[in-house]
Amino acid sequence: MGRAFFNRRQFIEAALYGSTAVAALAPFSIGRARAQALADTKVIVVGAGLAGLGAAKSLTEQGAEAIVLEIKPHIGGRLYTDYSMGAPFEYGAGWIHGPSEENPTKQLADAVNAQTFLTDSDSLIVFDDEGEELDDDELEEIDENWYGALGKMDEELELDDPRSLAQAVKDLVPGAMNNEGLVWALSAFTEFSKGGPIENLSAVLLDDDDAFDLPDVVVTTGYDKILGPLAEGLDIRLSTKVTTIQYGEDGVTVTTDQGDFEGDYVVCSLPLGVLKAGTVKFDPPLPSDYRKNIEKIGFGSVTKIAFKFEQPFWDLETQSFGIMTEPKGRWNYWMSYRTFSPENIFLGLSVGAYAPLADQMSDEVMKADALEVLRGVWGDAVGEPTEMLTTHWFVDPASLGAYAFPTPGCRPS
Repeated sequence: MGRAFFNRRQFIEAALYGSTAVAALAPFSIGRARAQALADTKVIVVGAGLAGLGAAKSLTEQGAEAIVLEIKPHIGGRLYTDYSMGAPFEYGAGWIHGPSEENPTKQLADAVNAQTFLTDSDSLIVFDDEGEELDDDELEEIDENWYGALGKMDEELELDDPRSLAQAVKDLVPGAMNNEGLVWALSAFTEFSKGGPIENLSAVLLDDDDAFDLPDVVVTTGYDKILGPLAEGLDIRLSTKVTTIQYGEDGVTVTTDQGDFEGDYVVCSLPLGVLKAGTVKFDPPLPSDYRKNIEKIGFGSVTKIAFKFEQPFWDLETQSFGIMTEPKGRWNYWMSYRTFSPENIFLGLSVGAYAPLADQMSDEVMKADALEVLRGVWGDAVGEPTEMLTTHWFVDPASLGAYAFPTPGCRPS
């Protein structure tokens, strides 16, 4: 958005021309022509998450002056790491999904010599609602039912099907929603990976996104390290709250609690939850297609709670633990740090419709809620945590959620 003296198409083409090199932090010269492509152009970038930092880095490497405005006192947005427990706790992004050489996140991690640990989806123990461990045959049956239900969606649904995943499963797999194991898998696997409840997920679009190859890995040395090369040399204004973005043929003015910032263009990388809430005003209002898409695309949450214990009570050889809980999504998936760290940290997740409810709990209420689930399986062996960290993305005014997802009726584009 901005004035037309530098053709908008030219501006976008010039900005995108170097984006791959920025993501990979390629060690070669960007060249004189590209370095001057946006000379004498001033861009205000709203948001210092990965998108904002990547945009600002690409712009500055092509000669533009970029100022990044960030409401929080730190960069990273929904990528934020806490080291207080002795091992990194990731408030937001926690995995590199598909760490192939083509994955730009993997390239950023390699640039800072990040250490990673392979996630083994087969290293899993699941307990039923009575706290009883399922055997291998029961686990295999859950997998088959889950794969089968999702496969039926792919086979039978047309692209314009308006149903949610929950409704389509009810219609196409009779009795499925009464199958405790399948419902747990739809929550612990699908709701977790997509960041929204199956009642709001598009049945036809939920798995139409592309993915990189190779199994997921966690970054054991701290995910936030990848931000350093992107942020280096940028003009970043922290603790700066944007209230209005005014744009037109004469340029842009971004109004903040620290004063106005003027430029030729503005790149807006605000989280979808903030755009939905309308807490930042656009003048003139965004085009109707933008507003419709902002309203239509879903934005959910995944809630994390990390307990550190004096002594572990879980099997130290197992990476993940599933627990069939009510309501659906309530602390139904747990991960052990002991498979990649000496710290006795147990990480719990709430997903789907339960995640926003958990986000609104106080830390003490959330602690009691999660410990009740754990003690339903391990009983008195679950001691009092010595330390605890929690996330609350749904109520964080700088994000108001964590994951975008396709709702019924969304367009693939």
